[in-house]
Amino acid sequence: MSEAPDSSDTVFDRLEKLLEFPCDFPLKVMGRRVDGFAQAISDLVREHAPDFDPATMVLKPSSQGAWLSLTVVVRIESRAQLEALYRAVAGHPMVRVVL
Repeated sequence: MSEAPDSSDTVFDRLEKLLEFPCDFPLKVMGRRVDGFAQAISDLVREHAPDFDPATMVLKPSSQGAWLSLTVVVRIESRAQLEALYRAVAGHPMVRVVL
């Protein structure tokens, strides 16, 4: 009996077939609108993509103001870099959704 592949690996397999590296990759990150959220995500993104310019990050609060959506566009050099960035952002305790 074989194990089912990790669904995130399948997603990254598909992405790798669609993308040509290096490329500019948009990432949408959502979390509670709390002090430090945008800065924490910006710092985390820069760990994986040092050339990321935080001034390019787009912030959009929800209609009720409880949530904040951040859009970051990152220059990605490889699948490994994309996977590491996605997993780090998705694993951050302030993050609820990453698209």
